[in-house]
Amino acid sequence: MADPLIRIEKLVKKFGPFTALNGVDLEVYPGEVHALLGDNGAGKSTLIKVLSGVHNPTGGQIYVEGKPVNFRSPRDAAQAGIGTVYQDLALNQLMSVTRNFFMGRELKGMFGNLRMDEMNKIAHDEMNKIGINFSDPTQAVGTMSGGQRQTLAIARAIYFGAKVLILDEPTSALGQKQQMGVLKTMMKVRKRGDIAIIFITHNEIHSKLVADRFTFLSLGEVIGKGTKKELEGDDIRRLMAGGAELGDLAAELATVTG
Repeated sequence: MADPLIRIEKLVKKFGPFTALNGVDLEVYPGEVHALLGDNGAGKSTLIKVLSGVHNPTGGQIYVEGKPVNFRSPRDAAQAGIGTVYQDLALNQLMSVTRNFFMGRELKGMFGNLRMDEMNKIAHDEMNKIGINFSDPTQAVGTMSGGQRQTLAIARAIYFGAKVLILDEPTSALGQKQQMGVLKTMMKVRKRGDIAIIFITHNEIHSKLVADRFTFLSLGEVIGKGTKKELEGDDIRRLMAGGAELGDLAAELATVTG
């Protein structure tokens, strides 16, 4: 097996007296989709914000390609090759596809003029590589479907150097057809073999469809992990429920009705 692109050891994050992450270990490998699962409040959002440089860890260590790193800002994380696509996508609805693709990193000529033809071609080609073929890169992002916008954000992160792609609930606000489009995009990125994907989701079916490896969080701690082959039967459903057995949950509900 290849070495992990990211390795996390005993990661701790505290906000005052509250411990959001308590000794989390995680390994993410190139060419794999790693599903990060857990209920609300499990620590998923905190973990990805630490990985993306938004929060500084209280303890533990992050390694990128075997080297210890200390991210002081999202810029540090991006320079190390970690690209995060949040639910809000950080897209301007009124700007063109190309302007969103290059936002803040536009290509300029000798006199400061934008090299729009070159940028249009790059935006078109990079999105086409992962499954979106559109004819007009000058169209406003607001005219695109939700799935196409997700693909734009993913293509942008990869083009600007992401080795690890963190996708925060990328299918949560989409219709079924658009959800499948995003999952196909993820599989095309996976097929490259050089990029690791961290897939944060509440959707058990989607995780089973695309993930190679799973990590389950509950109350800031890892309560289970394994590959798709290692997790059988109802293991994924049970661990997504915080480790509770279905029978325990049914018994708890039964107490409500007496």
